[in-house]
Amino acid sequence: MDNKGSMNLKLLPADMANFNEILNYILGAVFIIIILSVAYAYLKPHQLHKRRLVSTLVLKLSYLFYLFVLSIIVYLSALVRGGLDKVFYGVEFFVFLLVLFVPTIGIFGRKLGQFSKKREGYNYFFTAVNLLSVIAILLMYFI
Repeated sequence: MDNKGSMNLKLLPADMANFNEILNYILGAVFIIIILSVAYAYLKPHQLHKRRLVSTLVLKLSYLFYLFVLSIIVYLSALVRGGLDKVFYGVEFFVFLLVLFVPTIGIFGRKLGQFSKKREGYNYFFTAVNLLSVIAILLMYFI
């Protein structure tokens, strides 16, 4: 406070040094929320198939869980540990790319006509793929 009773706030260059870092954290969190919202809107887990109720629900929930874990790990890798190339290097990076794309291809491919008669088995198979992908992501990040 100055002698007139009011606070005199000055932004020093040292105070602004963390602004970009804080903005990156906030934008990363907003990006995760947007990704999960779009995925929820696309999957519509509240609308289930009458004949394949359980397998459809398990597939959709496992994919949303996979997407949540993937988003958090990418967020932590990029902002806390200095980038994806420092966390996933060498062979781990190629495994990470597989884990990144295979579950998404599986969720988009479920509507194809050739899987309509085998949809329940397909749903359970890609539920297992989603859960294995989560385990692989967590192992590669923490080990």
